[in-house]
Amino acid sequence: MPEAGDTLWDAARAEAERRGSPGDDGGAVREQAVLCVGSKLGGKTTIILRCLEREEIPKPTLALEYTFGRRARSHNAPKDTAHFWELGGGTSLQELIQIPITSNNIRSFAVVLVLDLSKPNELWTTMENLLQAIRHHVNKILAKLEKTNPEVATEIKQRMRNSLQKDHPDYELVDPFPIPLVIIGSKYDIFHEFDSEMRKTVSKTLRFISHYYGASLVFTSKSEALQMKARVLINHLAFGYERSKSVSVDHNKPLFIPAGMDSLSQIGPPPTSDSDIGKMRANTPLELWKKVFEKTFPPKSFSDSQATKDPGQDSQYAEHEVDVMRAQKKQELEQYKRNASKSWKEMDFDPD
Repeated sequence: MPEAGDTLWDAARAEAERRGSPGDDGGAVREQAVLCVGSKLGGKTTIILRCLEREEIPKPTLALEYTFGRRARSHNAPKDTAHFWELGGGTSLQELIQIPITSNNIRSFAVVLVLDLSKPNELWTTMENLLQAIRHHVNKILAKLEKTNPEVATEIKQRMRNSLQKDHPDYELVDPFPIPLVIIGSKYDIFHEFDSEMRKTVSKTLRFISHYYGASLVFTSKSEALQMKARVLINHLAFGYERSKSVSVDHNKPLFIPAGMDSLSQIGPPPTSDSDIGKMRANTPLELWKKVFEKTFPPKSFSDSQATKDPGQDSQYAEHEVDVMRAQKKQELEQYKRNASKSWKEMDFDPD
């Protein structure tokens, strides 16, 4: 229980530590954790609520929010637990990623990245910033585990290499994400109205990114049928449900590709001319695809990505007591950001 004087961030961090390591196979009850990140207003909350079969009206996520769900694998069996964390604000609060992902729970952690298909100019930047932040934090945890519990570190790394069969032709060409990853393209109903070539570019690029990172890929919208497909992939991560073996790779239809079910030969080269590819300087396949994608969809500048006005700064909503409290919370957040790196480095987690 939080002590008097604790900030919201202290309480959240303490709660993350308290949960311990849910990844042990010896217990009858299975616990998993899922962090949902992605585009601002991209539909993350709705996806989580649908996965948990809750008929609630989604509310904007302001920072980092937590919920959970329980499911029984069979009649009279104990219920498994899935912990869901959602990061709000797009990429603006990515420092908070370190709260839910710890050395205690990393063996049973997964990430869901939601990308708004209706805003392709923001797609690559959102994906890149969030996945880089998560990978950086996870790699720090793995580096520590290599010293304190090398067996666990090796297990995690080997598990992600196994996202592709060893006889897969791309086994040595991809760079699997260090923890399980699902990429969801949201607002397909709007995206479907785009020009065919634009849809082809986005679809091929997301297929490449997903395959390169050993991730599953699904497009979803308000359609119940498409929401069900997203739930199938998330429930596989969260509750260990059987993974679907169906595949849809036609860019004229919603994509659905479980991890390991695609290939570079099927995806094909980046969607541009051979002469353009020859002129582009890139050190990795990922960098080449980025250059091709951003030629078609130039990334929005930083000022564009911050264009959504904060209602808390709007004078027409001014309310003294609320504003004072908001200023205090903002000060706490800034203090947390300054201290987070130091405090987490000093923490010692029991690897057992």
